[in-house]
Amino acid sequence: MVEPGALLAFAAIALGMVLTPGPNMIYLVSRTILQGRAAGFVSLAGVALGFVFYLLCAALGITAIVMAVPFAYDALRIAGAAYLLWLAWQAVRSPGTPFAPRALAHDSPARLFAMGFLTNLLNPKIAVLYLSLLPQFIDPAAGHVFLQSVMLGATQIAVSVAVNAGIVMAAGSVAVFLGTRPSWQRLQRWLMATVLAGLAVRLAFDGRR
Repeated sequence: MVEPGALLAFAAIALGMVLTPGPNMIYLVSRTILQGRAAGFVSLAGVALGFVFYLLCAALGITAIVMAVPFAYDALRIAGAAYLLWLAWQAVRSPGTPFAPRALAHDSPARLFAMGFLTNLLNPKIAVLYLSLLPQFIDPAAGHVFLQSVMLGATQIAVSVAVNAGIVMAAGSVAVFLGTRPSWQRLQRWLMATVLAGLAVRLAFDGRR
């Protein structure tokens, strides 16, 4: 089982990442403004399925690696730390662009769902979350690696879906706020870079718990 403190920390990281403008937020806001909240929620359902896909792949993959190779956890830890430092550097040096919804054509519910799924599946932030961040909150010594992965992933999904549902409900206000405040995006990038760098240091030096 995942310790409550670790679960809360992971939820906080998931919250910080979902609040940072990215492909999911831009797509949901654009689609909602263009076709209404119903379309936004259908798209969000597709996004949620993308989260589930990442969760299952990560849980099964991490479990198999940790059980099959004695030193795989340490290798994953070091690789994850290096990747997080690179992401922190990229966040700082990124010039960023003002948030603006994209012009999109009207689509059927099936296509909205599929596009939401693909948008999330190709979202690098989600890949980072599951491949680099999630493993460091798992304690192999506690057993049930798969169950720990599922608990953490389910927490991230709950946080992300709740926040994105609020974004769909207030899509117009979100677009105006982010579009007129580029300084907010710069602040988010620096905060995210700090969090990622701190996690990388912790991941690199904590070792196997």
